[in-house]
Amino acid sequence: MKRRLNLEDIGRRAGVSRSTVSRVVNADPHVRPETKKRVEAVIAETGYRPHAAARSLASNSTGVIGLVISSAVETLFDDPYFGRLILGVSGGTNEGGMTLALFLFGDQADASSIISRVVTPGLVDGVIVTATTRGNPLIDHLQGTDMPFVVVGRPDSARSTFCVDVDNRGGARAAALHLAALGRRRPALIAAPSNTNAGVDRRNGFLEGLAEAGLSVEDRVGEGDWSQGSGREAMALLLAERPDAVFVASDRMAVGALRAIREAGLDCPRDISLVSFDGLVPPDLTMPRLSSVVQPVTEVGKRAVRLLRSVIDGTSTTPEHVVFPTELAVRESCGSTLGPAAT
Repeated sequence: MKRRLNLEDIGRRAGVSRSTVSRVVNADPHVRPETKKRVEAVIAETGYRPHAAARSLASNSTGVIGLVISSAVETLFDDPYFGRLILGVSGGTNEGGMTLALFLFGDQADASSIISRVVTPGLVDGVIVTATTRGNPLIDHLQGTDMPFVVVGRPDSARSTFCVDVDNRGGARAAALHLAALGRRRPALIAAPSNTNAGVDRRNGFLEGLAEAGLSVEDRVGEGDWSQGSGREAMALLLAERPDAVFVASDRMAVGALRAIREAGLDCPRDISLVSFDGLVPPDLTMPRLSSVVQPVTEVGKRAVRLLRSVIDGTSTTPEHVVFPTELAVRESCGSTLGPAAT
């Protein structure tokens, strides 16, 4: 078996010390240009790859970033949002030559344990935290430490926080205006949990859009917990108010709402137009296909990694709030092909 080259081997071939090779490998700016060039030539010639652990010790860097999903573990497997987010974050870490560590909450005791582990020096270089609920204790704790972190979603306070979000409010507003343009005059709302900033923003955006169109939901409001079952239950109750349209704040809840409409002997979209939010359910999975406000979750994950890397290396020092636009994909569930082309 061929022996792996080490720093001494590279130093001997380049005519420099082991410590000099280490400084070149770790991008020390104080190495003389001609020495750096000579060492890099030997590295290129030999195909030498620094040992990750040794490089971490020398640079005080682990090469690892953490993704903390502040939801129960079972939610991770039920909700396609988290799968897409992990896909984006892992893509970003792979592109940056970093390793991803995943931290999941099982219960409140796990949350307390994770908070202490995440901020342990030498475990990770930085963390991405999902702002799934308001009052996230980890975000509050991180703000009092030196640990670099980025929030996915809108934190309770954007001050001194780097975050990446989508335009929940604007997307929901577009859904309201579209339903109004279809001539629907008795809109209903199945909102996401009011203890989440995404839920609050989608609710407010939808109500703003209705107000612009001279409409309101009056008493036609229900709330779910992101699940199909909660969407079905909320829709079944709302049917007593005879809505002719409904905005459902997530695709999963919308699937349940469609079931409740069918079970009541009604037709979507003839009797009730429906628009949801997320764009995460494959269009052909429902009948009719869901009209949905699409959020670019994978791109959010990749952008969060790039932003965190800039915080870690010190190139980003002023809080940055990145907001991705959303787009209404119009399909059969709203009974119209007006607006952007269906996807």
